[in-house]
Amino acid sequence: MSNPGTSNSATIENRAQLVEVLERGSKPRSEWKIGTEHEKFGFVLPGQDDGRTPLSAPPYEPKGIGALLRKLEGPDWAPIHDGEALIGLAGQNSQKGRSISLEPAGQFELSGAPVVSLQETQSEMQEHFDLIRGPAAELGLGFLPFGFQPLWARDEMPWMPKSRYAIMRSYMPKVGKLGLDMMTRTCTVQVNLDFGDEADMARKMRVSLALQPLATALFANSPFVEGKANGFLSNRARIWTDTDNQRSGQPSLFFAEDFSFEKYVDWALDVPMYFVARDGKNIDASGCSFRRWLEGSAQPALEGLTPTIGDFEDHLTTVFPDVRLKQFLEMRGADAGRPEMMVAQSALWVGLFYDAATLEAAEKLVLEQPWEVYQQLRADVPAKGMQADFPGGLKALAKRVVALAEQGLRARVRNEAQFLDPLHLIADGGPNQAEYWLALYEGAWGGNVKPLFREASI
Repeated sequence: MSNPGTSNSATIENRAQLVEVLERGSKPRSEWKIGTEHEKFGFVLPGQDDGRTPLSAPPYEPKGIGALLRKLEGPDWAPIHDGEALIGLAGQNSQKGRSISLEPAGQFELSGAPVVSLQETQSEMQEHFDLIRGPAAELGLGFLPFGFQPLWARDEMPWMPKSRYAIMRSYMPKVGKLGLDMMTRTCTVQVNLDFGDEADMARKMRVSLALQPLATALFANSPFVEGKANGFLSNRARIWTDTDNQRSGQPSLFFAEDFSFEKYVDWALDVPMYFVARDGKNIDASGCSFRRWLEGSAQPALEGLTPTIGDFEDHLTTVFPDVRLKQFLEMRGADAGRPEMMVAQSALWVGLFYDAATLEAAEKLVLEQPWEVYQQLRADVPAKGMQADFPGGLKALAKRVVALAEQGLRARVRNEAQFLDPLHLIADGGPNQAEYWLALYEGAWGGNVKPLFREASI
């Protein structure tokens, strides 16, 4: 199996075809599922006798991430290649619907299968950790689910042999100061959720995009940079403020009453591309918008290439708003963290989205404030977390939102409300993950971040 390339080779004849790509995601409520994706940093376990630096980021080879993929490959995990390089695994048999992929510096990601309940989400996550723990230990590796690499500098991070990342690595410094940090030193957890139709999609987009900064504050888990506290609770979220603002953030048009599939397509058409896949290879198209290519005025590298539906589907994976629309909605505002917190992230959005009355109430809550308030909140929460300014207080908002999510989960009658318990504690004034680790760093750890690798690893 090869990663570059697309299976939908139909030529784009009109914009309606692109709108239809998104419309295909509409599903009846009975078919709505939960898909959770989570990333984690690999690190070299202390006590290795082969000269590797303890806690360093493992390379692809030797005894690194590529070797771990080979150990996992088998009847349940089929290889995914980029050229000759093994860069992921596709679940088969008992693992069908799941996949394992690599972020640019080897951050190890599980893309979970679409499941019905949060109990299944929790079990899937634990099964994944159990799957990789033994083979990783044989290679002298551990894994840390954390929002930002807490110890190593950017130039100390490895790069994986994935061709699209080579293109992005060259392009990122042209459009922001922190894009390479985003690629190599961040990890996130996201939940992917379904919508019924265009109106349902638009309502969920408004609610989730407005509340994404609150999620960032609740799940903040990246207060360390290169071994020191740097004044941010979610340094991962700070990185996104100066990565590539043409393709990220909270576009105002997403919040408008007339937001639609067509509006999203128009926005995506004007976002610069990274690459176009042909014959198993990625062609560098960085800086050229998809619209220009459709209009026949693309850069020379694309001369003679006809845009296809599959090209557009590939392009949709390279836009990074805080909530991304594909044939489902991706919540992208949370740091990776403790397993119970990563499940809580899924629980929050399932509770808000999958009960009609709760979603309506959540939208009314969101509309109490103008859009600009949420945009300012996004700017403030990386440093201030739950102390960020918000009319009436951010903790008060958190209590209302988590209470609504609990209402929505109870309406599902699946005994899922307990997954919100960590969020109730934070909304009631308890520390978020970043504050918890900072207290240890400033106290028992004596300003040393290295114990984090023991205490927070899976």
